[in-house]
Amino acid sequence: MLSDQAAAFEAMVAHPFVRDLVADRLPETAFNRYLLIEGAFVETAIAIFGYAVAKASDLDDRRKLIASLDGLAHAQMDYFRDAYARRRLAPDPELQADPRVAAFRDGMLAIARDGDFADILTAMFAAEWMYWTWCDAHRDAQLVDPMRQSWIRLHAAPDFQAQARWLRDRLDLMGATLPNERQTELVALFGHVQRLEFSFHDAAWSGAA
Repeated sequence: MLSDQAAAFEAMVAHPFVRDLVADRLPETAFNRYLLIEGAFVETAIAIFGYAVAKASDLDDRRKLIASLDGLAHAQMDYFRDAYARRRLAPDPELQADPRVAAFRDGMLAIARDGDFADILTAMFAAEWMYWTWCDAHRDAQLVDPMRQSWIRLHAAPDFQAQARWLRDRLDLMGATLPNERQTELVALFGHVQRLEFSFHDAAWSGAA
């Protein structure tokens, strides 16, 4: 996945949103848009992980995913609730309806709803490996806004790194038993999710479509 879809992955981790954020030049309006759309997506991610728990057949997998769900429902949602309160941000239905935001949200949910366990793991790996990669690379960025710094550190933390690596290792193990055709489908899905992520971040960085 990482080699065959390197172009899509590198484009996402070098997105202008990422570059401007770590260079401490991202406009406040762009970061606020990001908080609103990413916070809403975390609630969708809770549903995605729920599908993964339901479709997993191994108890150890389910235990790991339940622990991940706990992190989403508490650490991440607490971050967004605090951010919204501090910045006095209110829900913005028009922003959530942006085609780039809707495509990512609805596309990821469709993968979880209609796909199998391997599809869900691939989508989750695509998102979490991407976040861990760029946040770990910029964990020491000196940002004026502590909330931006906290967001990076949250995704560079050992717990998040361990989860991203578990997804990678679990896919490696599963992929070794899959036919070549199925492996090819999952590799393509990884690239598809990176492109959805790129457009999603565009919605935050560039504003209205």
